[in-house]
Amino acid sequence: MDLFSRRSMWVNGPVIIGAGPSGLAVGACLKEEGVPFVILERAECIASLWQKRTYNRLKLHLPKKFCQLPLLPFPAHYPEYPSKSEFIEYLEKYAAHFEINPKFNECVQTAKYDETLGLWRVRSSASTGEGGSKVEVEYICRWLVVATGENAERVVPEFEGLSEFKGEVLHACDYKSGENYNGKRVLVVGCGNSGMELSLDLCNHNAIPSMVVRSSVHVLPREVMGKSTFEMITLLMKWLPLWLVDKLMVIIAWLVLGRIEEYGLKRPKMGPIQLKSTEGKTPVLDIGALAKIKSGDIKVVPGINKFSCGGVELVDGQNLEIDAVLLATGYRSNVPSWLQESEFFSKNGFPRAPFPNGWKGKAGLYAVGFTRRGLAGASSDAVRIAGDIGNVWKEETKKIKQKSAACHRRCISQQF
Repeated sequence: MDLFSRRSMWVNGPVIIGAGPSGLAVGACLKEEGVPFVILERAECIASLWQKRTYNRLKLHLPKKFCQLPLLPFPAHYPEYPSKSEFIEYLEKYAAHFEINPKFNECVQTAKYDETLGLWRVRSSASTGEGGSKVEVEYICRWLVVATGENAERVVPEFEGLSEFKGEVLHACDYKSGENYNGKRVLVVGCGNSGMELSLDLCNHNAIPSMVVRSSVHVLPREVMGKSTFEMITLLMKWLPLWLVDKLMVIIAWLVLGRIEEYGLKRPKMGPIQLKSTEGKTPVLDIGALAKIKSGDIKVVPGINKFSCGGVELVDGQNLEIDAVLLATGYRSNVPSWLQESEFFSKNGFPRAPFPNGWKGKAGLYAVGFTRRGLAGASSDAVRIAGDIGNVWKEETKKIKQKSAACHRRCISQQF
């Protein structure tokens, strides 16, 4: 029995791949432009990364005004740093407000531009829920918006001996809370924002975390004298060159946090803003983990040499007995696995053109949420994309109406 049925569907406007914040933002802006669209989402809900692959204590790292999507701000009663549940609630209300209804459980297999037709062909498969049968749909459209984002797939590095380790091995995307790790020795691999927050959460649940710091890292205070560090950077960047703002941030971090090198954390030679812009490495905004490192509750350890059945050997020769491993090793784009295009997107799944020019390709191809500038960058992309498509849509709609009116007048004149 053939488990697949196939059909084709013409989409008047763009097809948007992904119903996370980026895809929803484009959808809302297209609604304002009067442009129809279809959103395809592989999960069964919007913002699946936030709903399914984030830990319970997560809060937005930046003030809410830098994280709201276009056309609808956060409710006034929300705190300055909304929680995971508050942000999800905001996104659900955002989708309802703009009547955005994605097609869920649609896993895009391929997307390819048909030069003969001058159209995009997007092939997707979806389970019908009836006996495991699937429906394969080919969406044919003029515009394609890639909104799958920077964090579509988990990154799991290979470590010698990890398969022999008898304890629990978990990626950060599957971690929810430290409540099950009371008294356990946990190795947290990674020292970015996720690694720091997981280590802090483990401490708060009386676990014994060791955090692997293989390379250098910038740690900045989340706030300085009650003001957001990010807001301070944004303001300074309007008046000062990048190199000077970087130097000021390092000095401020030293004054507020002290010399982090004393605790096994080495700062990169490149400044935090330049490093973020060129390599996409986000500085850690400290919310309490550094105090736990200073007190010894979080132990900083160097890189991993190999695992054994009950522990890990580090590159400096130390041997640690551990009960669990948490991989805070990040995420990557999955665009190369399904988009059959190599001019606009590079092999790492990001647009080749640097910010702010990475939102528009050729032949009606667009990208949103790949700026490495968080939700603010995605919102900026969304506004540009919708405006660009909307201008073409309005112009062509106007021509069609004019042509129809002209034909109507000729028909009337012929009747007399």
